[in-house]
Amino acid sequence: MKEPAFWRTDGGRGSGALARALLAPLGWIYAWTVARRLRRAEPLRIAPKVICVGNLTVGGTGKTPVTQSLMQRVSEMGHVPASLSRGYGGSEPGPVRVRPAEHGADAVGDEPLLLARSGAAWISRDRAAGGRAIEAEGDADLVLMDDGHQNPDLAKDCSILVVDGVTGWGPGTLFPAGPLREPVRTGLARADAVIVMMPGPDSEPDWNGLGLAELEVPVFHAWLEPEAAPPAGKLVAFAGIGRPQKFFDALVAAGGDLSEVAVYGDHHAFSAADLRHLDALALAHGARLITTEKDWVRLPQDARDHITAWPVRAAFSNPGALDGLLRDVMDGEPLAR
Repeated sequence: MKEPAFWRTDGGRGSGALARALLAPLGWIYAWTVARRLRRAEPLRIAPKVICVGNLTVGGTGKTPVTQSLMQRVSEMGHVPASLSRGYGGSEPGPVRVRPAEHGADAVGDEPLLLARSGAAWISRDRAAGGRAIEAEGDADLVLMDDGHQNPDLAKDCSILVVDGVTGWGPGTLFPAGPLREPVRTGLARADAVIVMMPGPDSEPDWNGLGLAELEVPVFHAWLEPEAAPPAGKLVAFAGIGRPQKFFDALVAAGGDLSEVAVYGDHHAFSAADLRHLDALALAHGARLITTEKDWVRLPQDARDHITAWPVRAAFSNPGALDGLLRDVMDGEPLAR
């Protein structure tokens, strides 16, 4: 879905405020169903440790790159991680281990295909069943659950929230009146750490504005860092992610020469007509097409040859402290409340 303009605009005045007010009752119902599910759940405890990388808002905050980074960090510590995702956008209910040579994004979703590059990746709409499947395989000693802060089916040893430090919690209203999945205070109370994603290392988060200044759990400052410079020459960039503008801004900041951009909804399935339109844009500007890795894995195989994927990774201002948290989780008792 594309993020509605009234989630971000007009500072509480005009049509945006009216739309939020009209939708607010649906938001209260949505939050009530989340709270009821959390209250009634009996989470399954499995042998591998479970770290959840979640958020409080609908849309992209950088969870998947953070999960990839955590998989790499714990692997370097000698552990064997496996990721567990819902498989959003895919037809396969799971539990199933993702194998990029056999599965496409239409079956397992785009994010699991990216996570499979960093280690074993599983999908399961039933998170408890997914946890049991990973446990039964017997290789992993850590399950990194990509999303699931509001899913209580699998017992968590540590819950990490990822928040976009620029957009924050939006206007503070609950879905569909705003991007929040649950009230901020409620969600933060279940968190064992918070990662604030910023445009770069020099942009300081607004700790007070985000309500994190007095939080009694670790709070980390992170950003997405390109793994390579953008290609030389003119570029037409396109993206179907939670916040496409972040991708376009990052390309420009890294020296990319953007002639035009095209925006699609999150997890968009690119059609033949979409690709013809993009090819026409590139031809008109004498440019090459570039997109995110997450979008690239959703492209038809024959389209990937002439479209560049621009990889990024999550970087942290205090990686030693993050590694300390991961060691505490792997070596100690469950942290989650």
